Amino acid sequence: MKGRLHPFLVASLWLLALLWLLPMAGALLVSFRTLDDLTLRGFWSWPEEITLANYVRAWEEAGVRRYLLNSFIITLPSLVGVLLLLSMAAYALVRFRFRWAFPLYLLFLAFNMVPFQMLMLPVFRLSNQLGVYDTYWAPILFHTAFQLGFATFVLRNFARTIPPSLFESAVIDGAGEWTLFRRIAWPLMLPGIAAVATLEFTWIFNDFLWALVLLGRDELKPITTGLANLRGQYITDWPLIVAASLMATVPTLLVFFGLQRYFIQGLTLGATKG
Repeated sequence: MKGRLHPFLVASLWLLALLWLLPMAGALLVSFRTLDDLTLRGFWSWPEEITLANYVRAWEEAGVRRYLLNSFIITLPSLVGVLLLLSMAAYALVRFRFRWAFPLYLLFLAFNMVPFQMLMLPVFRLSNQLGVYDTYWAPILFHTAFQLGFATFVLRNFARTIPPSLFESAVIDGAGEWTLFRRIAWPLMLPGIAAVATLEFTWIFNDFLWALVLLGRDELKPITTGLANLRGQYITDWPLIVAASLMATVPTLLVFFGLQRYFIQGLTLGATKG
């Protein structure tokens, strides 16, 4: 029948999906095992006993509760700052026809091409000079600034799909720029903002390198760098680490599935309009 996929292609897609899920299934199985059982019976063996003790220990003893709280303290202000600034930047780049609009847009685009490893030393020295090193403000300010390039690039293209006649009609009725942005641009850009918010939350929440560079005290570390502290020098409790790692994935999964409809709508609408 026309429009149906070939059975071989369907079977291949199922096989690839199962292969992709295989490590996750193995990790989930390990998280319910004891260290002794894993050591004696091997990785791909069925455990003799299913236990939730690893999750309890990870939450109460290994500091996952504190690390997750730190991740939210860093991620949420960074995300709010990025969304607020990028929506204003995208609106300005589309709404105002000034001489340096396109070069400024290219500057946002060029910033995405800079390897972030090149910024490690300058960012470290800058955070020291500003007095924010080893505080929450260091990763918050860095993520807010660093993510603006890609986010503005995406949302500016989405904002271009808004008909200029909407702004012109509102201006005739006496609306100011703040009213145009708040009442017209922001609601129409909301699907694109939701798509960017999903990506940015995932990237910031899962960041490891910059938390390692900008934070020194253990009580400030997010979940990504905090999990590294669970690894011992002579022996590593892998069931505990795997359980903690799976717990760390829950917030990003909830955000993605919660915003999935807006994420897909934002990507497809920005790709097909205009």
